[in-house]
Amino acid sequence: MLQPLFLKPVFKERIWGGTALQQKFGYEIPSEKTGECWAISAHPNGSSIIENGPYAGMTLDNLWREHPELFGNPTEEVFPLLTKILDANMDLSVQVHPDDAYAKVNEKGELGKTECWYIIDCKEDADMIFGHNAATKEELIQQVQEGNWSQLLRRVKIKPGDFFYVPSGTIHALCEGTLVLETQQSSDTTYRVYDYDRRDESGTPRELHLAKAIDVTTVPHQDTKSAPDVKIYENMTITTFVKSEFFSVYKWDIKGVAKFSFNDQYLLISVINGEGSLVHNGERYSLMKGTHFIIPVGMGEFEINGNCELIVSHR
Repeated sequence: MLQPLFLKPVFKERIWGGTALQQKFGYEIPSEKTGECWAISAHPNGSSIIENGPYAGMTLDNLWREHPELFGNPTEEVFPLLTKILDANMDLSVQVHPDDAYAKVNEKGELGKTECWYIIDCKEDADMIFGHNAATKEELIQQVQEGNWSQLLRRVKIKPGDFFYVPSGTIHALCEGTLVLETQQSSDTTYRVYDYDRRDESGTPRELHLAKAIDVTTVPHQDTKSAPDVKIYENMTITTFVKSEFFSVYKWDIKGVAKFSFNDQYLLISVINGEGSLVHNGERYSLMKGTHFIIPVGMGEFEINGNCELIVSHR
């Protein structure tokens, strides 16, 4: 009998991390420098574990390989998506990610990394780095070599509820005081461009990847801001943020009982606010802020009952 697959996240300590994942979501975090919750992940650097049902105890990457029917017998060798929650307690490094073709050649077959961000929370008057001002590759190289960061980097204001699509090749950085749900290709490849001259715990400057970063950066910067599509249904509002070749991402705002039916598409779902329950075949599953789960292909009809906000994605 098919049922939703609830997942145990993996936590990553980062130099820029903090305690917001504990404070906002109640997670048990490994330290006060916890920067990332890998919430729905089949990446070898941190795979989620199934918590319920006949597959309890299996890692998501093993489930993908051993039970492809749950995902519609996909052609991809690896689970294509990764859902994270990021606690930017300090500024992240300025970075850029490669596309699939570049990563395949230069990163031992790893996927490229197009991603997107839903701003769950941020401090007042917050901003982030999104793009650059160089008109040519030569200008980009010159500005990087001379360290003209304030002139080169573009800053944009952000507020809770904002959404940003971040294609590979986009220079970007989250800044202090930001809590974000990130949907991305399942990749752990990052090229650091600038890190504020920070040093790690041993006093060593953090590694930069300037040659690769310059190789993959899109010049000139291409803005990707698009208007969300909002549709209102009984007891539910669905906001479509993006539909791309890599993923589609939505927000479900549910107040009451909302009914669904999915037979040919698996869904990745994260509860970012509120609480409720999912009912399927007479079984009731509790949904709390910070719950993450997958609806497998063929699960059919289910309902979500409560007052909650969910971020939903699929390939």
